[in-house]
Amino acid sequence: MAVTLADIEQAAARLEGLAVRTPVVESAKLNERVGGRVLIKAECLQRTGSFKFRGAWNAISQLDAAAAKGGVVTYSSGNHAQGVAAAAQLKGLPAAIVMPADTPAIKIASTKAYGAEVVTYDRATESREAIAMTLAERRGAAIIPPFEHEHVIAGQGTIGLEFAAQAKQLGATLDDVLVPCSGGGLAAGIALAFAARSPATRVHTVEPAGFDDMARSLVSGKRERNAAATGSICDALLSPGPGELTFAINRGLLGEGYAVSDGEAAAAMRYAFEVLKLVIEPGGAVALAAVLAERLPVAGRTIGIIASGGNVDAGLYAKIIEGRF
Repeated sequence: MAVTLADIEQAAARLEGLAVRTPVVESAKLNERVGGRVLIKAECLQRTGSFKFRGAWNAISQLDAAAAKGGVVTYSSGNHAQGVAAAAQLKGLPAAIVMPADTPAIKIASTKAYGAEVVTYDRATESREAIAMTLAERRGAAIIPPFEHEHVIAGQGTIGLEFAAQAKQLGATLDDVLVPCSGGGLAAGIALAFAARSPATRVHTVEPAGFDDMARSLVSGKRERNAAATGSICDALLSPGPGELTFAINRGLLGEGYAVSDGEAAAAMRYAFEVLKLVIEPGGAVALAAVLAERLPVAGRTIGIIASGGNVDAGLYAKIIEGRF
């Protein structure tokens, strides 16, 4: 099943009144620094603190009662976990979330606060998909994957619809849009939306250095995998590789992919705090980091950035803001 513009528009209708139409932030200081115009879509201000609620609700709200008689199950490093937990709570369904044991404590606590059960695993040695499959079969629950699902992709694509419209209202045509990328669902949804609403805009992924599987896959033409499962502060962006469905969409729509170091992500988080007055988590800051680190030309151009989440561990955030990271 392909994901279409109509699917994204229908997702937007389902999310009306539930998801936040997140603001677009512009800073004169940032524009002056880079010599261009930068518009930031602040999904860190979304319900549950990241964009993930959009796809989760779009998928869960369409579940057949028989298919979800035992509730829902998913696997996530934290943001999709919270999105699914919140959506399941709204729908009155039990939720079990398979999360890495090294997930920031704030993400585990927030997931539990939405009433979900958390099952932890070792991301270096265990398969989260296998654990989730076992749970779902045992409980008669529906699995809501973090990115490899048409309804999830369509939900994330509503960001693209909003951003294109908001840019137009600001009198801007976005030359490029930079999207934090893990499995590729966010990038796929946004790329589909911009292909329809602003076809001159080029969408790019940004990933942590060493975990740039999507960028490498776009170059090779086949799905590449990361050599390691851990090793970056960008915990939200450590998927082993692109999804089959997401890559099939992204390979035909995306421009060049970029990668940034942990140090560059941390510097972007500090900049967001000091200048933009936004709290952004490491994985959510990589698109801003790519602009600040001059991964692409910005001077004289208009660049869109997705600040995808703000669920950051307090201790790590303090170290980064104080320059101790």
